[in-house]
Amino acid sequence: MAHRNPTPTVDIIIELIDRPHRPIVLIERLNPPYGWALPGGFVDYGESVETAARREATEEVGLSVELFEQFYVYSDPTRDPRQHTLSIVFLATATGTPNAGDDAKHLDAFEQWRIPADLCFDHDRILRDYWRYRHYGIRPGLV
Repeated sequence: MAHRNPTPTVDIIIELIDRPHRPIVLIERLNPPYGWALPGGFVDYGESVETAARREATEEVGLSVELFEQFYVYSDPTRDPRQHTLSIVFLATATGTPNAGDDAKHLDAFEQWRIPADLCFDHDRILRDYWRYRHYGIRPGLV
């Protein structure tokens, strides 16, 4: 009997620590689902999630990141309209100028008050959880 399991992915909240207000990097997706998203993607077979996060940051935004915390795992079966995924979300810092690559049509660095409304997947929830954690130290709870 073949197993059907969720596909592991990573998402990275990258703070640009060499800029005022430490904005975070978002990409505008080139492929469906369209909209803005955190950098991230699928974990390759034989790859650790930490390595996948660093690789995806390099491929999608051209930054070498310093992962400093595994934030939370998001696993709602409806989080990705393409298939059932679970995402291990990392917090990271970087310096320099990000450049759109790989799956990115465009990218920008956003302060909390400038986050676009058309976020993909469950990235609106992830960012709400992140800001709550960043400002008040409250971690996401179990659903």
